[in-house]
Amino acid sequence: MPKKKNYVFLEHMVDALIEARGKSLEEAFKNAGLALIDTMVHIEKVDEKKEDHIKLNGWDLKNLLYNWLENLIIKVTSEGRVYSSFKLKIKKKKEGYELEAVAKGEDLDIVKHEPKTEVKAVTYHMMDIKQNRKGFTLRFLLDL
Repeated sequence: MPKKKNYVFLEHMVDALIEARGKSLEEAFKNAGLALIDTMVHIEKVDEKKEDHIKLNGWDLKNLLYNWLENLIIKVTSEGRVYSSFKLKIKKKKEGYELEAVAKGEDLDIVKHEPKTEVKAVTYHMMDIKQNRKGFTLRFLLDL
């Protein structure tokens, strides 16, 4: 697990507004995934016991980010899986983007992982993806 978090929770009245950064697009998406999990449970208590492979598409980068985070919410809420690390590859395709990830974590344990808050959904509201010479910054809002 990274010692330095490359994401921050920004001020928002009701929901979780998050900014994730990375030197590469893959690193920024990884940090967005970690921030999502950290919103839901105490991520530092998640061990890397199991490995899941995730593959998804998006017609643009915002849609890819939305699909990535939505997929992770489903993994936690429906499949009872939480993660503490991700390795990602993002490829530009003819019609959009493809993301392949290896997610490491374990089955959700209410006592061990101490759930923080329930995330209902990812939204496109306030979603932003910026690139500069330092890398990528992703901003997204989670409906709590």
